[in-house]
Amino acid sequence: MTPASAVATGVTFVWLGMVLAISFLEAPLKFRAPGVDLRLGLGIGRLVFRALNAVEAVLAVALIVMIFIAGPPTGTVVAAVVTVAVLAVQLGLVRPRLTRRTDRVLAGEDAPRSKSHHVYVVLETAKVAALLVTGILLLTA
Repeated sequence: MTPASAVATGVTFVWLGMVLAISFLEAPLKFRAPGVDLRLGLGIGRLVFRALNAVEAVLAVALIVMIFIAGPPTGTVVAAVVTVAVLAVQLGLVRPRLTRRTDRVLAGEDAPRSKSHHVYVVLETAKVAALLVTGILLLTA
């Protein structure tokens, strides 16, 4: 394994761990905590996901750079590109819709639950799968 492949592998599994911990553990659990209503939960979620997405963007750039340097097999490159593409769709298309709904709820409106939330969860699941495949392929290359 080259140093670039090792860094790409590390980046991939750190990114995977962050997504699993925040999206699939912290996000649903915060709404079960005593005293956390929808508005407070959305406010916390907005801060947490803004930070997660910023770190994800940095990790995506690092992954692509390391993949370019390492030159792994095509399947590994495809898996990494799929991962980054899913993140781009989340940030460019889905998050703005979720932000608009959150703005309305935080302003006191009784906004209906957004279908975009379900799209985000599906994309998050796809990103987890793509990260796992990317990491495994990097380890076996």
